[in-house]
Amino acid sequence: MHHRVRNTVIYVLVATLVFVGTAAAATFLDINSTIENGEVRIIPQKGQKEAELVDPNAGKSIELLVLGQDTRDGADNAAIGGGDTSEGSHQADTTMVVQISADRSYINLVSIPRDSLVDAPSCETSKGTMSAQYNVMFNSVFANGYTTGDDLASAASCTVNAVNSLTGLNIQNFIVVDFNGLKDMINAIGGVKICIPSDVKDPYTGLNLAKGLHQLDGLSATQYARTRYSMGDGSDVQRTTRQQYLIKQLLQQALDKNIFTHTSELYQLAKSALKSLNISHGLADTATLAGLAMSLKNLNVSHVYTRTLPVVTAPNDPNRVVWDSSADQLWAKMREGKPFIEETQQSTDNGNQDSSNNDANQQDSADQNNAQQTPQNNAQQTPQNTKVAEGVEKTPDGRYIDTDTGGVIDTETGAVQDANTGQVLGISEAYLNNVVCPVQ
Repeated sequence: MHHRVRNTVIYVLVATLVFVGTAAAATFLDINSTIENGEVRIIPQKGQKEAELVDPNAGKSIELLVLGQDTRDGADNAAIGGGDTSEGSHQADTTMVVQISADRSYINLVSIPRDSLVDAPSCETSKGTMSAQYNVMFNSVFANGYTTGDDLASAASCTVNAVNSLTGLNIQNFIVVDFNGLKDMINAIGGVKICIPSDVKDPYTGLNLAKGLHQLDGLSATQYARTRYSMGDGSDVQRTTRQQYLIKQLLQQALDKNIFTHTSELYQLAKSALKSLNISHGLADTATLAGLAMSLKNLNVSHVYTRTLPVVTAPNDPNRVVWDSSADQLWAKMREGKPFIEETQQSTDNGNQDSSNNDANQQDSADQNNAQQTPQNNAQQTPQNTKVAEGVEKTPDGRYIDTDTGGVIDTETGAVQDANTGQVLGISEAYLNNVVCPVQ
């Protein structure tokens, strides 16, 4: 009885705080029913206990897998176009590992290329054990899990199990969204602003956009996220960078509109989103989702650190890739609960301001010595990059540099590549938003 009373009190408080200004009781029941309809229970693997409900206020990091499902089931999904148009086909079009920091000050996000070859362990499905898979495309884990278990729980659970095995993480939750769900969420927020760095005409999705800033509706934005062969080098890796950019633009728009605190808009977005999502048991709770949304209301989007997993060409197949050994540097950061980008030197300098002031005389003397350098010494100094815009520098030889990662920016796509290896690190939203499409 005490447990029931406690839950009742929690639900009443959530309904009051999150849905104030609406018919609170009806709204709460509506949202709660929608969440329950989309709930998927993750299948415990090898004696694991069932995942517990996440407490967004526990001061702990939250890890989850976001899976974009490439399915043509239903008229709306089929109408988006491209790919396998047959019903019953279920593929993991997109996989993102997301870590929300314990203090909610940053988010780490890593995209796993679907074409990368991996070894996946055996996993439990709703209809028995699926055998281990070796040297298979990553997205096949989802598809084969679905075929074996004949349900979404098996597909998602086997994918989570594979990611945990490959990364050393302990992910216990997932969110699955399909094409139509993404479209509806974007429409619910009023569309999204996307900077296109070069003209796009893609017969595969029907997307046709000129270079510049565009306010895309849900359909066009979804096609942008799926476009592959008409943008950049046609690789799945570069496509993942555009998906990361879309997510950050959506999040920025939600924060700009104060959607996380404007309850009527939050309700409309939540209702639209939740109808399109399948959420694992640990997150499928009204109080949990509302608390998580509120805990992120002060997040700075510049602290959403997106990365594409570093890959190299597969030794035995030039059309496939494998994870590079440097990939574990990203997973190590996540295992340790650290942001991909450490504090800037400026922040460190500000923190040491007092000690710097104590050495003012020594610094003045050093400045005078530097000013007295001979012209010959000055001529030997390495040419410096020039700041083009916030987050972007230009080298003396004309290359654009993303200051967060130190990578070279591909001006045709906005993708950032490691200067030494050429591996794609992610996308430079600073270049897109501040150089190509600067806000006046």
